[in-house]
Amino acid sequence: MATLLQSVLPFLVVMVFLVVVHELGHFLTAKAAGVTVLEFGIGYPPRIWGKKLRGTDYTINWLPLGGFVRLLGEEDPTDPRSLAAKPAWVRIVVLASGALMNVMLPVALFAAMFMVPREVPLGRVVVDKVNPGSPAEAAGIKTGDQILRVNGRKIENMLDAQRYIALGQGTTMTWDLRRPNPGTGRGVSAGSEDYTTDVYGRWAPPKGQGFTGISLTQLGNNPEERSYPIWEAVPMGVRSTAESLVLARNQVISWWKARNAPEVSGPIGIAQVTGEVVKQAGWVALLELAALLSINLAIINLLPLPMLDGGRIMFVLVEVLRGGKRVPPEKEALVHVAGFVLLIGLVVVISYVDILRIVNGESPFK
Repeated sequence: MATLLQSVLPFLVVMVFLVVVHELGHFLTAKAAGVTVLEFGIGYPPRIWGKKLRGTDYTINWLPLGGFVRLLGEEDPTDPRSLAAKPAWVRIVVLASGALMNVMLPVALFAAMFMVPREVPLGRVVVDKVNPGSPAEAAGIKTGDQILRVNGRKIENMLDAQRYIALGQGTTMTWDLRRPNPGTGRGVSAGSEDYTTDVYGRWAPPKGQGFTGISLTQLGNNPEERSYPIWEAVPMGVRSTAESLVLARNQVISWWKARNAPEVSGPIGIAQVTGEVVKQAGWVALLELAALLSINLAIINLLPLPMLDGGRIMFVLVEVLRGGKRVPPEKEALVHVAGFVLLIGLVVVISYVDILRIVNGESPFK
């Protein structure tokens, strides 16, 4: 029962919420464009309940793994109210609107997180090690230096330092630091001097060195409860969403530059992560996790892969490049079916790896 409450239940709630918001984007833009929406379903069949209203079936289904929208004629343009019968730009808007909703949603989730009172662990972030030949060594940073600011942003704890340094990956950052004089101890303000230096964040650092070649430690942990009014929380939510997109971009570039395969998790792995988040940080932390998952859902859906929204958009763009000549509907449908089969196979393989990790007692966090 504890596992159900800590892992499965919050995972289902988060995933259903994110997918329904995604599908709501398709639903609203399709309705606005005059496309017939055959069904808006929460969960997947078999059906529990349904009601038809203005030509659309609204259903609740037994498998609580998300939701879906069925549009008339996604590949077949024979009906004037079908999606395929609409101009190319309209189809692109309808197809991309789900991902757009998943990008907009984190603004609200992050804002809600900032409005809820929460403890912020405050402490001095100090350089514990400087690797030889690293950008940090070239910048003159030494063991025992305290990081005060990165690109003008105040460092209040380890999470701040890790986030702001990651945001500067691939760029030259400006760091403000404090160096204790010999004999005064690490990180103390008395008998110390402040200095500023430029540090480059590498795309492909040696294993275990990090972007700048340093290891950090936090001295002290003085939690402070904070919450913000809505007029401050919303701009903070916008900023956090934009930064999360930058971090996602940086991660992809880093994988490419370092020639490393990305670490992925399927539904089982995400459920495990959800359980760990609830266990370690409480239910409020689900707001941040949901925001990050929403951004990932948006990015994945826009990839130009068959069956995904990005794959369907790709067919529309091919049509535009061919001067309006469509790919035959039956051929496009076949490509999407093949993509669906491959995707399900990939999920099965990833889920198998996730199960092995759980059986071996490994944590999803490394």
